[in-house]
Amino acid sequence: MSFKIIKKSEFNSVKSFDGDWTAKMQLFADMCRYNTLVAVKKAGSGHLGSSFSAMDITTYLYLNELNILEVGLDSPDRDIYFSSKGHDVPGLYSIFYALGIIPEEKLLMLRRLHGLDGHPEVRIPGIEASTGSLGMGISKGKGMAWAKSYSKNKGHVYVLTGDGEFQEGQIYESLQAAAHQKIGNLTVIMDHNKYQTDMLVKDVNNIEDVVNKVSAFGWHVVRINGHDYNELKKTFTELKKVTDKPKMIVADTVKGKGISFMEQPETETFEGKTLYKWHSGAPDDESYEKGLAELTETINKLSEKLGMGKIDIPENKAEGKAITKLDKEFVTEAYGDALCEIAKYNDKLIVLDGDLSADCKLRKFEKMYPDRFIENGIAEQDMVSMAGGLARMGLVPVVSTFASFLAARANEQIYNNAGEQTKVIYTCQFAGMIPAGPGKSHQSVRDISLFGALPNVTIIQPCNAEETKWATEYCVNDAEENCVLRLVIGPSPEKIELPKDYKFKVGIGTALTEGNDAILFGYGPVMLHEAVLAADYLKKIGFGLKVINMPWLNKIDNEWLKKIVKDQKKIFVLEDHSAVGGLGDRLLNALNENGILENREFINLGLTEYPECGTPWEVLNYHKLDGKSLAQRISGKVNIEEVDEIKEKYTEDAPQ
Repeated sequence: MSFKIIKKSEFNSVKSFDGDWTAKMQLFADMCRYNTLVAVKKAGSGHLGSSFSAMDITTYLYLNELNILEVGLDSPDRDIYFSSKGHDVPGLYSIFYALGIIPEEKLLMLRRLHGLDGHPEVRIPGIEASTGSLGMGISKGKGMAWAKSYSKNKGHVYVLTGDGEFQEGQIYESLQAAAHQKIGNLTVIMDHNKYQTDMLVKDVNNIEDVVNKVSAFGWHVVRINGHDYNELKKTFTELKKVTDKPKMIVADTVKGKGISFMEQPETETFEGKTLYKWHSGAPDDESYEKGLAELTETINKLSEKLGMGKIDIPENKAEGKAITKLDKEFVTEAYGDALCEIAKYNDKLIVLDGDLSADCKLRKFEKMYPDRFIENGIAEQDMVSMAGGLARMGLVPVVSTFASFLAARANEQIYNNAGEQTKVIYTCQFAGMIPAGPGKSHQSVRDISLFGALPNVTIIQPCNAEETKWATEYCVNDAEENCVLRLVIGPSPEKIELPKDYKFKVGIGTALTEGNDAILFGYGPVMLHEAVLAADYLKKIGFGLKVINMPWLNKIDNEWLKKIVKDQKKIFVLEDHSAVGGLGDRLLNALNENGILENREFINLGLTEYPECGTPWEVLNYHKLDGKSLAQRISGKVNIEEVDEIKEKYTEDAPQ
């Protein structure tokens, strides 16, 4: 499939054309929408809904308000714009290309290694702030604005937020402080498209009346149509007169604006709640072509209205290549199914979600047990402390959201709960490096160390659906302390086959391959796939690697450990985590404390840097954690032959 975008020269023509101002703005924005759709389709994932809802706002800002093209991206007197929610960055990249900030080849490397990160990163030209867990942007923006005033630099700071983001507690800390500190050179714009992930904000955790709420903090607040260029111009002009307090624009927008079928929710509803389909992910071939056709028609009509001649719009056709289905499975589906089964006989089980029910495969539970499902929205700290209260009242709360947002954002609340000696189960979804397309804000490689510092927590990462079921049952039914279930959110590269006699017991793993030249401990479907692949490579050169599935990341049975390493001289640990604070540290301590380490070589193969963004294979290969690289590192040989029968088993599909 070939991917072609509207060239920068066409954007230059639109910018320089002397005609109807609003039609020019709309034409420029829709051309950017076209390129955004192509870039996301090529990437295989990304966020179209919020890229399109924010496009008219960002187009207006970059073409009319921001001075960066005049003073330069590095000038201390530049205006600053950045997105706090970050999901809309594919659309922002398209504007950057149209303005000459990034080249064409970069735009077509969205979510690729050395390309454009799936969420904003400051290493990309034009990006002023990296996006992390939601809610940080206003705080960071007021820091930038305060610094400008302190240094007597010119320029204004503009921060775009989402509407669901206003469920995050830090937002309200920043609103109060910015007003108290009289940060007058700061303007916040809410892209109020009414949807978060796939549900209406009002159905998840209602934020209205947001105008009165923010005004009560001492801000100057206006509400406008975020797609009306004349209203945008009038509003930004009037706000320049307000200099003694921070300003906020609540911009009512339409998610998916510009493509009619993306502007509409799904016809079906869930428990009376409207569902939205186009928050994340690349469209299917039919929708892709249909969307491009609609944008092409709109662009042609606008250029005709302006009288500037036809825009050169490239033809993009989906080739409809068949995808070979391999033996894939989602451990998250097994987790959701297990919760539903346990709930049939355990009425104390309560599930809490952080606006990720669909991605975390909780919809089935939500539908079956609506009275035992609590949707907290984007408010991890509140959710975790609520779970602590549930546990104090004798219930068994299961907290489920992405690992990066749970382990770190709510760490103090987790610590407080653990100190009460109750039991809370924390499900850390999207654990590890893969999928890597969203970038390091979503790749959780520090959660094991954060939870591992607590004395009454058991951390488990299952390798397949069957082991996920056992692990979930253990956490709910058998464990007497807090538990962490660490789950890979994407499809497993291939199903990890466990020995038929394997029993799920605390502190004990199992061998997946046999060999006496070295032993490697790993966990989770992604890294164990690479470990088994490495063993296959090594087998070709007569090197026997024993691969151990070790799901217990901080509980080790010492007698089992002595037995399993007895005939081994080289011990490797393969982490899907930082090299600090993971399984490797636990094993090293256990080996040392039990006198097993003597005369043995111990090597921890974990991350020593931030994880990269890209496709799964690109990222694993970059960090030398793919099967072939592991075989080379373990054997010390650089010329490992290809294993022809082993093929790439990853998908490009990735949530968020």
